[in-house]
Amino acid sequence: MAWTAVCPDDEVEIRKVLMIWADENGADLILTTGGTGLSPRDVTPEAALSVIDRVIPGMAEAMRSASMKKTPHAMLSRAVAGVRGRTLIINLPGSPKGAKENLEAVIPALEHAIAKIQGDPSECA
Repeated sequence: MAWTAVCPDDEVEIRKVLMIWADENGADLILTTGGTGLSPRDVTPEAALSVIDRVIPGMAEAMRSASMKKTPHAMLSRAVAGVRGRTLIINLPGSPKGAKENLEAVIPALEHAIAKIQGDPSECA
């Protein structure tokens, strides 16, 4: 099942949607777009961090690293990735091109990450 929502640049509203989708809807993966930059209204990382149980810094690092090959502005991204319960939450940039590039950077690890988050006991090697 898939859900979509458009939230205002409001930390409380973003947090509410993340918690509903993770806790009540049981989403495997939540992708946010936008709000990861430096403007005062960019609060998506703060909202995500306030609901995430465990941060996955490598995913955000991989996204920034891939984007740095395209633009030095990628270093300004504050996007985060992490786990809430059994849900993987990843912040993507708001630009469609940037979101696509960032998602492409983490797609190879998504299936494995979600399986591990949900308790897959198999070896990672």
